[in-house]
Amino acid sequence: MADEWWSSGLRFKCSGCGDCCTGEPGAIWVNEDEIAALAAHVGEDRVEFERRYVHRKGLRRTLYELFDGDCIFFDKATRGCRVYAARPVQCRTFPFWERNVESPQAWRETCEECPGSGEGPLIDPEEIRRRVRETRRARTKW
Repeated sequence: MADEWWSSGLRFKCSGCGDCCTGEPGAIWVNEDEIAALAAHVGEDRVEFERRYVHRKGLRRTLYELFDGDCIFFDKATRGCRVYAARPVQCRTFPFWERNVESPQAWRETCEECPGSGEGPLIDPEEIRRRVRETRRARTKW
């Protein structure tokens, strides 16, 4: 982030569309702490939670997705997250992932995919840096 082209901040307000939780298959990476938090949130034993909702992709773990690519915890009826309060870092920090803010072009592409990106209040650069750092730290544990 040496060249923070977004040093004046970026606009974002979640539209609640659920697009970031649905669509093309991907990966919702989780670490031990996130698995424990999610298990506690849904009231399950960590081991049982991991058996039911987590699988390995290579050396890392990810939440299961449905056949259509939707997150296992996405509620189609409400277009919301059933584990919102305990959602993983990857979900909490979106759209301020390093790859999404690395260049103006990357941000434009993010805005094309996410209706809340580029809209709403100006997010302070320090908050953007905090989210990028949080994602980096989590990535080392995935």
